[in-house]
Amino acid sequence: METKENGSVDAKSSVENGQVSDPAHWAVADVVNYFKATGFEEQANAFKDQEIDGKSLLLMTRNDVLTGLSIKLGPALKIYEYHVKPLQTQHLKSNVS
Repeated sequence: METKENGSVDAKSSVENGQVSDPAHWAVADVVNYFKATGFEEQANAFKDQEIDGKSLLLMTRNDVLTGLSIKLGPALKIYEYHVKPLQTQHLKSNVS
């Protein structure tokens, strides 16, 4: 995985063997790029505005995503259920084994 001067991980390197790299190592720019790449271009800026890096992303609760980012409810629900929660689960599983 390549790290850029600004501390972010090269977007191409954030996927290893078909899986997303461990978000715990992501900088704010990586979190923003991840959500832009998954179709949440407009909402990705909320993560930048709130300075959410990978470690912060892994600590977010459903309520944090729904109310703390000031984004519309529909996209917020999708972001949490289809992205944040699975990334948290993946991180926990990879650290247990």
